[in-house]
Amino acid sequence: MRNIVYLLLLVLGVSSCMTKKELVYIQNDNLKENVPTDFQTKYAAYQLQTNDVLSIKVLSVDPDMSNLFNITNPVNGMGMSEPASLFLSGYAIDTEGFINLPTVGKLKIEGLTTSQTQELIQKNLDRYITDATVVVKLISFKVSVLGEVRNPGYFYIYNERANLLEGLSLAGDLTLGADRDNVKLIRQKKDSSSEIVLLDLKDPNLVQSQYYYLMPNDMIYVEPRKTQLKRDNLIVWNAVLGVISTGALLYNLFK
Repeated sequence: MRNIVYLLLLVLGVSSCMTKKELVYIQNDNLKENVPTDFQTKYAAYQLQTNDVLSIKVLSVDPDMSNLFNITNPVNGMGMSEPASLFLSGYAIDTEGFINLPTVGKLKIEGLTTSQTQELIQKNLDRYITDATVVVKLISFKVSVLGEVRNPGYFYIYNERANLLEGLSLAGDLTLGADRDNVKLIRQKKDSSSEIVLLDLKDPNLVQSQYYYLMPNDMIYVEPRKTQLKRDNLIVWNAVLGVISTGALLYNLFK
């Protein structure tokens, strides 16, 4: 029995060994130190959809007029607005694709980018306020990161050009037991359906993928590696056999 336990410990030690090739992101033998390699990334500005929430601020020399549009955000003890308060104080796009602004009225912005929306609001606002500046930001940009990461959860992003690696860094990076070959990205589409794609973090062509840049409501799921599952099972079997071995030794002792 003791020999069996020793054999399992040896197998566990061998199976626990990891290679650099299993862990490194963006692998390419052509990448050399201090020699940059250019990759063409495919970034397309996000087009606003229904239920998106925007922060719309109007800056003007006439504070009474600009305050009609600027909803005050509650702040925490550190003087910063919480995501929930930003959501409540923002302008939500209704089911028909409109936002409703004071004085200006309803504007159709579904399908526009934030910069296009800013230009549209600025054009309509100029009829009521002179020398006013409009600033539009998307505040409902949220992604969820699950699976073999150090800090799974959902995260608000205040950068419309955030990429997949930045999203994983928000969750504290992958664990050693994460499968870097098959990372699932679940993305909502405009027709309310969802698409699921498998991404290889070790492939340098990842940065050229249309899924490299994150979109609002993306969900990232990192699977465990098969070798990690085998190690976990060996640990369980080692514990079970350890109990059996101890019981056999006690039995022989008392006998």
